[in-house]
Amino acid sequence: MEYNLVRENGFEYIEEGQGPTLLLLHGLFGALSNWNEVLRECSKEYRVLIPLIPIYQPTRVEASVNALADFVGRFAAFKNLTDTIVVGNSLGGHLALIFALEHQERLKAMVLTGSSGLFESGMGSTFPKRGDYQYVKDRVGYTFYSPSTATKDLVDEVFDIINDTGKALRIIKIARAAQTHNMRKELSQIHIPVLLIWGLNDNITPPHVAYEFQSLLPNSELRFIDKCSHAAMMEQPKEFIQLMKQFLNKTAVLKA
Repeated sequence: MEYNLVRENGFEYIEEGQGPTLLLLHGLFGALSNWNEVLRECSKEYRVLIPLIPIYQPTRVEASVNALADFVGRFAAFKNLTDTIVVGNSLGGHLALIFALEHQERLKAMVLTGSSGLFESGMGSTFPKRGDYQYVKDRVGYTFYSPSTATKDLVDEVFDIINDTGKALRIIKIARAAQTHNMRKELSQIHIPVLLIWGLNDNITPPHVAYEFQSLLPNSELRFIDKCSHAAMMEQPKEFIQLMKQFLNKTAVLKA
């Protein structure tokens, strides 16, 4: 998908459409392209903002979830975001939760899919096998219900990342920080409406994690998508968007 990448005030981001603001946050191995289908469909009636999280830039932000969440907060302040709907996948969901704890007054609702923050089992916590393309292909494929979702371009991108020593070490540090940063005791403080959209076949943050999020977030609801793993917005984008829109309509976000 063609999009205009804006570089401004130290941030890189996409901004498309008009209407209520959707702030989309990608995961550890994620990229702006993870949200292509959501951007294409939702920019028809929303203002869609997708910041590039500085996961691989050691000079920009410390390799910790709190530092990355602070980056999200600074981006929100720069764009003067209010009444925002934050949507996060995997690590992006974790950042959304931390951001919500610190800036709940800026948010109207939240959508999480495959979020870390309670439990996550992924590729990033140990040093991956460098130079072994098949290993990387298998591990990227493990993230999805259908391995064919792991396109050659996506596998090539991850392969290049983990063969860069600096990037690989930074990913490991962030992944370990995310796994040890458990938010179980803090989630009850988040009172905005939260929709949990979970892949029924998620191997990274399994369904029991979704149920625990639902039990801990006081104003949350849970929807599962079958034949879907860790990145619902990529694997089942139509159903993901439909569930999200139904939730936002029900919570009167579009009517504000």
